[in-house]
Amino acid sequence: MSEQQVVVPIGISVNGEDHEFAEPLTVAGLLEVLNLPSKGIAVAVNGAVFPRARWDELVVRGWEIEILTAVQGG
Repeated sequence: MSEQQVVVPIGISVNGEDHEFAEPLTVAGLLEVLNLPSKGIAVAVNGAVFPRARWDELVVRGWEIEILTAVQGG
């Protein structure tokens, strides 16, 4: 009997908007899927800065992600 792989959707919130993904993805992959730039932004997860050095980590179900864009001006 062969084993079936069960895919559990990954439910996350990005800038207050709920998203579900069938396949695991990294933070960098999330930016790509959402057509967001990878430069000139900051990422926060559950209210804490998520350093660029960790963007290759998989997104975890239930994360609340904020993507902030740097804006020039005063």
